[in-house]
Amino acid sequence: MVTPLATDQTIKAIGDMAAEADLAHIHMLAWRDLDDVEAGGSEMHAHNVASIWAQAGLKITMRTSFAAGRPPRTVRGGYTVIRKAGRYLVFPRSVVSEVAGRLGPCDGLVEIWNGMPFLSPIWWRGPRMVWLHHVHGPMWQMSLPPKLAAMGSLLEERIAPVFYRGSPVVTLSESSKAEMVDELGFKADRVRVIEPGIDPRFSPGGDRSPTPLVVAVGRLVPVKDFHRLIRVMHRVIPHVPEAKLVIVGDGYERDDLEALIADLDAASWVRLAGRVSDDELISLYRQAWTVASTSVREGWGMTITEAAACATPAVATRIAGHSDAIHDDRSGLLADTDDQLVAKLSAVLVDDALRSRLQRGALERAGALTWESTALGTFEVLAADAHRRRRRR
Repeated sequence: MVTPLATDQTIKAIGDMAAEADLAHIHMLAWRDLDDVEAGGSEMHAHNVASIWAQAGLKITMRTSFAAGRPPRTVRGGYTVIRKAGRYLVFPRSVVSEVAGRLGPCDGLVEIWNGMPFLSPIWWRGPRMVWLHHVHGPMWQMSLPPKLAAMGSLLEERIAPVFYRGSPVVTLSESSKAEMVDELGFKADRVRVIEPGIDPRFSPGGDRSPTPLVVAVGRLVPVKDFHRLIRVMHRVIPHVPEAKLVIVGDGYERDDLEALIADLDAASWVRLAGRVSDDELISLYRQAWTVASTSVREGWGMTITEAAACATPAVATRIAGHSDAIHDDRSGLLADTDDQLVAKLSAVLVDDALRSRLQRGALERAGALTWESTALGTFEVLAADAHRRRRRR
C-alpha cells in the first residue's frame, strides 16, 4: 500500500476551501477500511482521498468495523482509523458514537454507503456528503439468504433513498449515476460524478508474456463471477491454445473455483494466484496481453484502469462502471453476452494490430485519471454543502 502524494498546488487548494467553509475536522463512516482482508476498490478510494485531505491539514477520522489482526485504533496515511464492532453492529454503534461526540469534533461528515446505509440524513444536520459507488441490485441475492436479501434490496431501493434525496451524492461514473437516478429516484443535479485516480506506480515497463496471458483481479466472491470468466476462457482456448489465465485475489469462492477448474480439466491454463504484493500485481499487469472482468456490478473497475496505466487493455462485461472505465473499442472492448466475450477475448489475443491500438488507447484513458483530481473534486462537494447550509441559516 502506497499513500499518494499531492502537489503543493492541490494541498493549497483544498486547504483554502476548508478554511473558507470552516471544515477542519472531517469524519468518515465506512463499513470497512483498507486493512480489512476483504477490502476492495471502495476502501482504496477512501484511503487515497483521506490521505490527500490529511496532507492539506485536515483532521480526518474514519470510523469503521473491527478488522481481524488489526488494532482498534491506528493512524494511516495521516488520518485516524477507529475500528469497533462487527459487520452489522458497526452501523448503529457508529451512529451512537457520532451523536454522543465520542469521535471528537466534527465539522463535516462523509458517509460511505456500501450496500447498508448509516442513514446520516436522519441524525446529522451539519455539512455532509454521501459516497455511493453503485447500486447493489442483484448483489443482494448473490451474497445473502433470500429473506435478508429481500430486506437489503428493499432498504436500498425503496426506504433509504427517501431520506437521501436532499443529500449531495458522489459517485464514480456517469453510468452509475444513471442507475441512481433511474433505480433509486435521485435527482440528477444532486449526484456528482468524480472519477477515481490511478497511482503513478502503475506504468508501462518490462516485457509482455511470450505467450497470450489474460489477467483478472478481484475478490473471489459471487459479484465478480469468476466462474463465468473461467468458462469463457475454456471456450477461448481452442482458438488460442497457448493462452493462460491468472486470477489474482482471495475469497470464500476459492474452493468452488478450484472444483470448476478440475471439472473443466483447466489446471494447465488457469492459475489462482491468491493475494499478491503490489509489485507482483504491477508485473502481472505489464505482462498481460489483456485484463478481463466478468463482474455483475461495479462502481468503476479500478483494476481495469490500473492495467490501462500499464498499457494493458481490457475485455469486460458491459455494466455500469465498466462502461466509463473503458472507452469501448479505444481502450478496451465491452461485451454483452458470453459469445461476445469469447469472440472479443480471442480477437485481442490473436490480432496484433487490434491489441496495439487498444494498448495506446488504454494509456490515453489512464492518463486523465489522478487521485489529486479525485480528492480535490470530492472536497469541493463537501465545501459546497457547507456554504449552502450557512446561507440557509
